[in-house]
Amino acid sequence: MLLTRWITTGILGILMLAAASHAAPTFCPKHFTGGQAPDLINQKLADRTQDICYSGFALKHSGINRTSLYSAEHLTRDHLAQAKGLKRNSRFHPDPNLPASERAELRHYARSGYDRGHIAPSADMPDKNSQQECFSLANMVPQEPSNNRGVWEGIESTVRILARERGDLYVISGPIYGGDTILRIGGAVMVPTQLYKAVYDPVRREAGAYLVDNAAGAQPVMISIAELEKITGISLFPAVSARIKARAM
Repeated sequence: MLLTRWITTGILGILMLAAASHAAPTFCPKHFTGGQAPDLINQKLADRTQDICYSGFALKHSGINRTSLYSAEHLTRDHLAQAKGLKRNSRFHPDPNLPASERAELRHYARSGYDRGHIAPSADMPDKNSQQECFSLANMVPQEPSNNRGVWEGIESTVRILARERGDLYVISGPIYGGDTILRIGGAVMVPTQLYKAVYDPVRREAGAYLVDNAAGAQPVMISIAELEKITGISLFPAVSARIKARAM
């Protein structure tokens, strides 16, 4: 097992919320509610980050974690109709937009005991190009295998069902790194302790989120966006009112 433990005061600082806000520039607006990318409440999260815009999703990558801080999608009924039945194109690859010193490589995951778990799922992608982009390792986190193939896949499927029923959803997914001990696989890629998937319905003006531990047998909890933002240190939907964020759909 290529597992190492990484404990520093630096990472603890990254995980703590700061009072100041780091406003994110709006990039790739089609994937974000109101065209506004998430804001980093905790400025320490901004260290060595890079925005990447793909055709089916957008992400903010952390060169410290070697994973994304979040991946964002705009799911519509038509979008998912195009994705339905598309053959999975499973070619994982390092992201060419990132420097080698900050990105995940295939060797980091080899024999680690963890899956390469999608943040933005491949089943959401409407064409072969976006699906191949989705297999970038920048869109992956080390995930406990039964968690990835069980509860997390169930959350992904549930959100797709909701998007088909409602017709229009904005979705932001990402990892959370908590606790005093953070694992790294291959000596490089951080293993999240939890994962989240946040949803906003712009028609009904409702929002909510799933939060689940990255562990075997974990069960998801449903929380408000306001609660999730306190945990992540990220304002996930800056264009959405505090009133909507405070109540879980």
